[in-house]
Parts: sequence; structure tokens; C-alpha cells
Amino acid sequence: MIERYVTDLGSRLQGSRKQVRDLLTETKDSLTDATDAYLDRGLDEHEAQRRAVQEFGPVREIANEYQAELAVAYGTRTLIWVAIVLPLMHMAWEYGRMLLIGPWQDFGAMPPQWYLFIAKANDLASGIASGIALAALVLGRVLARGYDTKLLAKASAGVAIGAVAMVLLGNLAIIAATAHLDVGRLLQSLPMSVASLITWAVIVRLGLLARRCLSCATIVA
Repeated sequence: MIERYVTDLGSRLQGSRKQVRDLLTETKDSLTDATDAYLDRGLDEHEAQRRAVQEFGPVREIANEYQAELAVAYGTRTLIWVAIVLPLMHMAWEYGRMLLIGPWQDFGAMPPQWYLFIAKANDLASGIASGIALAALVLGRVLARGYDTKLLAKASAGVAIGAVAMVLLGNLAIIAATAHLDVGRLLQSLPMSVASLITWAVIVRLGLLARRCLSCATIVA
């Protein structure tokens, strides 16, 4: 009965495999200890397990509580990635651009103001997204004890999705603006092309993490 309960519980959880495994191990240990206590009182194995499971709580309710914990943990992990990786990625890109391409005046003619505005907005997007993620982490830690875990899980997922979307839109905007201004500028040197691919790989990875975070949060009742 305990094995069936733990298996059913595990099938309802989404999140880090390690954290899910740890929660299931703790659950099984608690049920085993409760069963041993009932056995010491003279109950048979089946009745002892039945009472232990009944005392622990309905699997649906326990799964919902555990899922909220998993969602918060996954959201925290995603926000940490966003807060750290985005500024590092932007600094690496800017260093490569200055090293291999040079400042704007090295393009021959200074780009128009609207293009520089979009470029500046794209530059700021990573920093703003990182700052929002960092603020959400700090605020989440402060509010963790006073607010519903389910609400914090959904808020973390929303912030992660918004931060990644901001960076994604910034990159798409500068690509579209560059293509409109001079499509030839999209043809970069091999090192910068590799850097661009790495940048997009990081954005996609963060997007998948944010999507997974949202999935973990939205199944919480």
C-alpha cells in the first residue's frame, strides 16, 4: 500500500528530478516509520500501512502541496539563471563586437537615431531583465513565510517568462532593424556568427527553463 501511494504521488509531480526523488524518499520514510509504530501496537502489516497512509493525507492534497514547493524551487533556479547568465552573455557579446567589429563610427556612416535607439534598448534589455529577476528573488525570499507558496510559484514563473521574453524581443528587434537598414550587416565574421549562435542557444535554453517553470506552477491548484 505504501509503494502504491508513493508511486501515485510521484506520477503527479513535476520539477527537478532530484527534488522529486528527495520528497518521495522522505514520504516513504515517514510512512514506514508510522507503519512501524502501528505494528508495535499490535496491528497487522496491511492495517498498519492503511492507517499510516490515511494519517499522512489524501494523495491529491499532498501532491498539490509538494508541487507548490517544487514550482517555487524551479522558479528560483530559473530566476538565478536569468539574473546571472543574461548580463554575462551581454558583456561577452559587446566585448566581441568591439574587438571584431569596432564602434559604430567604424561602419563608415553613423547609423540613424532610430537604429541607435533600438540598439540601446536591446543593450538595456538584458540588464533590466536581470535586475527584475534579482529583485524577484530577493522579494520572494522576504515574502516566503508570509504568502501562499502557490502564489509565489506562479509569480516566479510569470517573472521568468517576462524577463526572457524581454530579451528575446530585444534581439529580434535589433535583427529586424539591422536588416531594414543594411541587410549586409547581418553577414558577420565567423567568430561573431558563432557568438550569435551561442547567444540564441542561451536565450532558447532560458526560454525552455521559463516554460518548464510555468508548467510546474500552473498545475498547482
